[in-house]
Amino acid sequence: MHYAFGYTVTIENQSKDSVQLTARHWDIFDALKETEAVDGEGVIGKKPVIKPGKSHTYSSGCLLASPIGAMQGYYHMVNLTSSEEFEVDIPTFKFAAPFAVN
Repeated sequence: MHYAFGYTVTIENQSKDSVQLTARHWDIFDALKETEAVDGEGVIGKKPVIKPGKSHTYSSGCLLASPIGAMQGYYHMVNLTSSEEFEVDIPTFKFAAPFAVN
């Protein structure tokens, strides 16, 4: 049996330059399995450019073997003005099926 969890993320550009999200890294914790690392290009098949003061929102999901888990990671970004590459940490967010949290 697997448990499907969905999540929505909003990335806001608070800098003065346009930036592009080029890659992502997730550490996915599943209470019944070892932590899994997932790397990939962009998010949901896109490498969004985010202008100053704007944001990008996307929804995705993951399958877990247990009804409890969590994710954390980072986005790899590029400043399109300076070509500087940098990472943005994604804080931990938790998953819990309603019946599992009593």
